Amino acid sequence: MDSYILDTNLFFNMEEGMDLGIKTEEVIRNMTNAIKKLKELEQSIFYMPPLIVEEFLSFFDDREQDFLKEYLSAIVIKSPSVDDQSLPARFFYQIIDDVRNRSYRGLRIGEEEIIKAGRMMQGRGALSKKEFEMTLGDVTRKYRERYRQATRTGFLDSVADLDLIMLAKATDGYLVSTDEGVIAWGRAFGVKEMPASVFGARIKPLI
Repeated sequence: MDSYILDTNLFFNMEEGMDLGIKTEEVIRNMTNAIKKLKELEQSIFYMPPLIVEEFLSFFDDREQDFLKEYLSAIVIKSPSVDDQSLPARFFYQIIDDVRNRSYRGLRIGEEEIIKAGRMMQGRGALSKKEFEMTLGDVTRKYRERYRQATRTGFLDSVADLDLIMLAKATDGYLVSTDEGVIAWGRAFGVKEMPASVFGARIKPLI
């Protein structure tokens, strides 16, 4: 029986080609139908760690909607048993090195944006709070985006992300995600993976 560990982004990132609907609710309903049929056939089992479930539900104002309850009743909500797993020391070296490099890049970006802002303020004199915010608004937005790209993209930036990988490792299941960091570190940990488009093509005939 195949095991699949599902990430939150599958239901919200419509650009990755899973092709199970054009809106989140439609994707969830179609996914639920396919999961139920595969469970009946005893061919597949679908997992989500509790932290990912919480992240998934945080996108909805009303968590008690029937389609959400039906979906959650069709999957297995399971935490990885991290105490039972051992990891090679090289992973910790990789993570520390990656964090150090990202921190340095973030620092450099901050310095560049501060210099840019300083040049923009030259000769302007005293500004009101509103004028000050309007003048530096674009710099602030660009800094946030550049900093996020340098420090978070392609990295594990939450315990929930690590749960996905550890659960895939523990169950020998397929990790299904559109998150670059989750996929990259899943490969480092040697877990099986399945692209969203391939996963969608596999279960679409059951809808």
